[in-house]
Amino acid sequence: MDGSRLHTQTERTPVDPAVPAAPTTITAIHLTPILVADPPLLNTQGVHQPYTPRLIIEVITAGGAAGLGETYGDTRYLALARPLADALIGRPVTDLNALPRLAAEVCGDSPAATGAEDVTAGGLRGVQTADKLRLSVLSGFEVACLDAWGRHAGLPVHALLGGKVRDRVDYSAYLFYRWAGHPGGRGEPDDWGAALDPPGVVAQAGRFHDTYGFRSFKLKGGVFEPAQEIAAVRALATAFPGRPLRLDPNGAWSVATSLKAAHELQDVLEYLEDPTSTTTHMAEVASRTDLPLATNMCVTTFAEIREAFTRDAVQVVLCDHHYWGGLRSTRELAAICRTFGVGLSMHSNTHLGISLAAMTHVAATVPDLRYACDTHYPWQTEDVLTERLTFTDGALPVSDAPGLGVTLDRDRLAALHGRWLSDDGTLRDRDDAAAMRAADPEWVTPRVPRW
Repeated sequence: MDGSRLHTQTERTPVDPAVPAAPTTITAIHLTPILVADPPLLNTQGVHQPYTPRLIIEVITAGGAAGLGETYGDTRYLALARPLADALIGRPVTDLNALPRLAAEVCGDSPAATGAEDVTAGGLRGVQTADKLRLSVLSGFEVACLDAWGRHAGLPVHALLGGKVRDRVDYSAYLFYRWAGHPGGRGEPDDWGAALDPPGVVAQAGRFHDTYGFRSFKLKGGVFEPAQEIAAVRALATAFPGRPLRLDPNGAWSVATSLKAAHELQDVLEYLEDPTSTTTHMAEVASRTDLPLATNMCVTTFAEIREAFTRDAVQVVLCDHHYWGGLRSTRELAAICRTFGVGLSMHSNTHLGISLAAMTHVAATVPDLRYACDTHYPWQTEDVLTERLTFTDGALPVSDAPGLGVTLDRDRLAALHGRWLSDDGTLRDRDDAAAMRAADPEWVTPRVPRW
């Protein structure tokens, strides 16, 4: 991609210039990769980099509507986004059923989509296949098309999905073990301080509660010995009695360790998320505990549902429209979960306000969303919107404005794209292990199970 300017898809003339394009016809697509500040949040793979890549997608129609989408910005995703953008020019934003087929046709032979079977996406979402790559790319385009369609029609995105069933969507505080700052003073400073023990985790939760009103809490585990993380959950239960708690070791534990933790925390956890790393191991744990198990690693595509559900390996799926191919696929997943009696919540990646708005719209349309959704958003101090989305009592109101109901700030977008342009390439792909090696040159991504 040409790095000298914002990555803009130029307009194309309709096939017959004598016939004006329909108002919903896509005439241009802008792709803008950015780097967004990320704090030093720890996980089983390492630590977040000082900046994380995201891709902002703008779909422009002949009628002047501009729709926004957001997804991963790593180089593999960027390489797939360009041919898909080219293929969408001249098509209506309403032709969403064509997206998967187009993505398969134009991206199937891309070097970015081949040889991907053994590549992990940050090590935190299971194996990254070519299909999963394409789904994550097309999800951003689907959201942008829905946003443009809604703006053209004067309807909110949730109306295009069938209508909202709630006026607010509950979110959960996402707690992390973290350092006070990135090694060597890199990145953007913040005032959160370190959280490396149970008191630090409780203090972090208290700030999330006081600032945003979150009523449930999730701790990203897999960082320290299980006993320390169990102690942190116990400390949270003492500090916030009766509040829903969750722990996510990201597959870092063995079956035996998972069962021990489930036994020790069954009276305080709402669910235990991905304690171990495979569907087979999750099924074994689930068969020997009454504590619900959740996943965003074992079940991230429709092809993975059959084994997990028929073996009762998971009781809660954390959906993520970036994984599943968009908002409409998320609703399809919700229907399947309802059929099998599996609970549904939402997974979060390091996202900005566009993705959070999209999450909120689709969450508003799912009748049986029984669990508060995850969100990294409070950790992201930078955004590309004119106004940040604001949590009140741990929830976001569902916008009834046309489209997603958010507005792009072009100055902020340009600044974050400028950071991407000035990077030497070391931060354009998320790599938590590489970031950890800045502090520990001997660090090697741990094999799972770690414990």
